[in-house]
Amino acid sequence: MDSDFNEFLHVPARLTIVALLAPVTWAEFGFLRDAVETSDSALSKQISALAAEGYVDVRKERGVGVRRTLVRLSPEGREAFRRHAAALERIAATARTGGQTDADAS
Repeated sequence: MDSDFNEFLHVPARLTIVALLAPVTWAEFGFLRDAVETSDSALSKQISALAAEGYVDVRKERGVGVRRTLVRLSPEGREAFRRHAAALERIAATARTGGQTDADAS
């Protein structure tokens, strides 16, 4: 297995969440819930797990009649996602070449 493959991030809901967070600064909880197509409680559980690993930061904003929960990738989370995505790309490339590596081709 590729050493950059991250089993924790590979859980489909977590992988989807970090992929959605990668191109943005902050994302609203409701946007993530709708994009992942899950319940508030299921999303909250995954965000809590990601936060416990240090992969996301969570900010709660409260105003007059407004409550928002915002989520972003931490620098550690961004790097973990980058490495995991690169590992997935290498795995896919190996599958496309039938397992032949550049060294095998020489």
